[in-house]
Order: sequence, then C-alpha cells, then structure tokens
Amino acid sequence: MFTGIVEELGEVTAVEKLDDASRFRLRGPVVTEGAKHGDSIAVNGVCLTVVDFGEDEFTADVMAETLNRSSLGALTTGSRVNLERPMALGGRLGGHIVQGHVDGTGHIVERRPSENWEIVKISLPSGLARYVVEKGSITVDGVSLTVVDAAPDHFTISLIPTTLALTTLGIKQPGDPVNLEVDVLAKYVERLLAHGVTPASGETLV
Repeated sequence: MFTGIVEELGEVTAVEKLDDASRFRLRGPVVTEGAKHGDSIAVNGVCLTVVDFGEDEFTADVMAETLNRSSLGALTTGSRVNLERPMALGGRLGGHIVQGHVDGTGHIVERRPSENWEIVKISLPSGLARYVVEKGSITVDGVSLTVVDAAPDHFTISLIPTTLALTTLGIKQPGDPVNLEVDVLAKYVERLLAHGVTPASGETLV
C-alpha cells in the first residue's frame, strides 16, 4: 500500500527485453536504502517487486500484462521515474490510499503555466471517467493529486512548484503517457451497489 507521496526522482539505468516481459534496473538511493529481495517499490505508480539490488540500484521484472496496461513499456535507459516505498504501518497517510495497481493510461493534453502553479490537462479513458470527480483524488504516475475539473474525456490537475521539481510531472510534455489509478474506494462502492448492497438505517457504505 502506498500514499502517492513520491520519495525521489529515480532513473532507469538498463532495460532488458525478455520473451514476454522486461527487466528494469533503476537507480534510487533513497528507496534502495535497506531494500531486500521481495520488497515492493512503486515505479511511476506501478507496484513492482525487487528481484535484485545493489548500491543505489534495484532490479524488477515487469510482466506483459503490466507493460500493456501501463506506460512502463515506453521507458528506456535514462528515463526518469517516480519512486516510492510502501507506507509503513502506523505511518502518516500524506496522500490517499494508493494500491500501485494502474487502471489505465492517459496522455498529457495541455500545460498552462502560471506564476505559482501549473494547470495540466490529461486525457481520460472512457471506462475510468465515472470514478473521477471534481476535488476527488487520483494518482498520476504515482503522484497523489486532487482533481480540479472532471470531464467525460479528460481531467485537470494543479501542480505546485514542489511537485514540478521533484516528480516526472514537471518534465512530461503534451503527448507523453501517464499511468492513472483512480480512487479504490469509488470502485468498491460501485461494486457493492451493483450487487444490491444498501446501507441499513443510520449506516453509510464508507
């Protein structure tokens, strides 16, 4: 479980193409501190398992399903990536509940800079639009963000200077893909309602 608070901007140092998967080596001094085989690390919002690790670097295997459903397949040597370790039990939930299970990908449509922040418009797959609401939470490339405006085919976010400086969202340009994970609570509520589960008197579903 993650929170969408990126710990560091890492770098892909090698990509090995396998028959039905890819193996990535990534540099991230912060997230590799104390890392061990089998640990989870979110890479651009995708939960990956540490296969091997060394000084400041770790290796992770990415299966075909993940490559097809996320933007990780577009990464090459030198690509910058957002890195986050799982939330420690009892730690602060600085962002929102993030599983690291990407629901789909969007693309940067437009960037509108202003004096103290930047508005970014991102395309939204039709199957995800019902989960995205104004002032709700969404994860973009592993970054927990608040939706400014929501439309059937896109949404906008407002990025502060810290986010622009410390994550990939500061360097992505129109046309670049981004990983999207919608608020998992919305999906659970939809599932319950689809099966006719209604709250008893005085109770709420969430």
